[in-house]
Amino acid sequence: MTGMMAAVVQMRSGRDVDANVAAASELIRAAARAGARYIQTPEMTNLLEKSRKELFAKIAPEGEDRAVAAFSALAAELGIHLHIGSLAIRTGEDGVANRGLLFAPDGSVAARYDKIHMFDVDLPNGESWRESATYRPGSELVMSAAGGMSLGLAICYDIRFPAIFRAQGRAGAEVLSAPAAFTRQTGEAHWHVLQRARAIENGAYMVSAAQGGRHEDGRETYGHSMIVSPWGEILAELDHDEPGFALAELDPARVAEARQRIPAIANERTFSAPSGQEAAE
Repeated sequence: MTGMMAAVVQMRSGRDVDANVAAASELIRAAARAGARYIQTPEMTNLLEKSRKELFAKIAPEGEDRAVAAFSALAAELGIHLHIGSLAIRTGEDGVANRGLLFAPDGSVAARYDKIHMFDVDLPNGESWRESATYRPGSELVMSAAGGMSLGLAICYDIRFPAIFRAQGRAGAEVLSAPAAFTRQTGEAHWHVLQRARAIENGAYMVSAAQGGRHEDGRETYGHSMIVSPWGEILAELDHDEPGFALAELDPARVAEARQRIPAIANERTFSAPSGQEAAE
């Protein structure tokens, strides 16, 4: 089985959907010209908007969304697997999904994943986020195929919940993903170690495109889109927060080698956990 050239596209999405789609498309085309056959964009590729009212005014259901239509056409034009890390997709009168879409080389939707874990946190610098106030969480893990390799889909905050990635690794995922819009504060502290840890734990590639820089709605994201090997080596990284792309070759043989050297998945055992009362005693 041969490998594939993968690319992570780093963005600084703003409040204008058409401008964001145009910026993403330009970088996707450049990555494809450089040889990438699987290209991933960040979380919220189409829009970063804090205002709930403004968000609802600018988004649509998947079948009517112009970003979905544009990226479907682009995947078909370029003949690539195009993984749009996520889009804000309307799911009802007052519902929104943080939804990742994988487009096949013919432009069809090969997989869709709604982010499971909502970023509801209060950070030390006074920064506070309540993703669940706007978005409805998903409940299903999703895997698909890209370039002959098995791909597990996840989004941003999911990276802090290793059970997702273990379940995908156990099911045979060779490539894991967590396209993101990490805050600068949390990114500086944890981005690199989380990406490398999920790769090492599962003997799989970790591919995560990111948002970076100061956005129109006032938030600041970390950037540093990266591709990590199954052995935990950083193969490609945009070591800044500016828009761009980075490339690395993914080889299923390296997944098999890593899992043979450290067979953590094969060696995994079930165990019983103490109840809260037993732990207290």
